Amino acid sequence: MIERFDALLCDLDGVVYAGPTAVDGAPEALERVRATGRPVVYVTNNASRPPEAVAEHITSLGASTGVQDVVSSAQAAAALLAERLSPGARVLVTGSQALRDEVRAVGLVPVSSQQDAPQAVVQGFDPHLGWEQLAEAAFTLADESVLWCATNTDRTIPKERGIAPGNGTLVAAVAAATGREPLVAGKPEAPIFREAAERVGATRPAVVGDRLDTDILGARNAGMESIEVLTGVDSAAGVLGACTAQRPTYLLATLRELFEPYPEVATGRTGDRVSATCRSVRAEVAGDVVTITAETGDLDGWRAACAAWWAAHPEEDEATSPEVRWEPVS
Repeated sequence: MIERFDALLCDLDGVVYAGPTAVDGAPEALERVRATGRPVVYVTNNASRPPEAVAEHITSLGASTGVQDVVSSAQAAAALLAERLSPGARVLVTGSQALRDEVRAVGLVPVSSQQDAPQAVVQGFDPHLGWEQLAEAAFTLADESVLWCATNTDRTIPKERGIAPGNGTLVAAVAAATGREPLVAGKPEAPIFREAAERVGATRPAVVGDRLDTDILGARNAGMESIEVLTGVDSAAGVLGACTAQRPTYLLATLRELFEPYPEVATGRTGDRVSATCRSVRAEVAGDVVTITAETGDLDGWRAACAAWWAAHPEEDEATSPEVRWEPVS
């Protein structure tokens, strides 16, 4: 499968690692991708760590990575601010030291208080962020002339103990207090993906992620193919019911499958019933029910189910929840 692409633009949390721990087999698979001569660029919405620390973490897990291989939402947010503000403008940073460093690197001045008269607020994830910092952002944003930028709006983040609140929950708190909505710099917006592809001169990249609303939607926004890997936030059932803009090109259980042939999926229609086959597995849609003839949980079954359901519902603005029935092969 890897031969279809000239680079991977890879998410981190839920794809490469969960907290400090590697996703099983992921670093080895990514190192193997690099061995084919294809670059791997890590595109992350986590704005709490500098690219140097991210690169060191990935390398420590077994996938050799340089700082130039990491594109963060903190960098994207700083670039957005630099485009809209004059050099030397003050920016209230509601986030980590890494975000402050990126703001300073583009010629802006990070500050911590409304009394510093900032012209913008930038908000990014920081596990140590508290009520006082969120309140300071809200006080500052009461002035409608102050620009508000969020590094990202991921509502959750996968950690070693499970799923935890992400930057989106903190952004939502400030939005609720101010009645405003921020500009979003990172995923799912297209510029962060295009920057990643341009860094390595890729013309046929694939975006690899575990989240439909950031990674897969972002790939669609950037006009790129996408790979949903089932090692993080979203499940196969979630992929099946995804709205049109969040449907991935490919569905993998793990990154190891990058080095296997991807199965062809064929769809057909008989009357009002739509069906699809993937290797020896068949799925059929009748009304709001998807019947999969396979052992429960079979990945080819999910692939066939997605193809059949999406063919039956080609234009969906909202996620759906079809009933899924498994019929084991006799």
